[in-house]
Amino acid sequence: MRGALTRYRMIAYIVGVVLILLVVIGMPLKYIWDQPAVVQGIGPAHGFLYMVYLIAAFDLGRRANWPLKRMLLVMLAGTVPFLSFYAERIVTTRWVPAPEHQPTH
Repeated sequence: MRGALTRYRMIAYIVGVVLILLVVIGMPLKYIWDQPAVVQGIGPAHGFLYMVYLIAAFDLGRRANWPLKRMLLVMLAGTVPFLSFYAERIVTTRWVPAPEHQPTH
């Protein structure tokens, strides 16, 4: 489960940053200044990364035995700017069981 959580956390941050770049920089450039280059570059990247995010969230949810509603909410968090960061924090601190204490030898 630790690997699934790490993968989810990494892609949640990446998707969050790329989405913010798309919305905060790309969209104003495209619609205010008629400069679509950022959207044309970052848009497809976000689409691909969001698919990776969905897979990582599904994998983690399946391993953590989340109810379907929780899994869907976490998956949708990658579509709203800044929400993936919040979801990652909630998932990490509340919804994933802490690893068992491993005795050291």
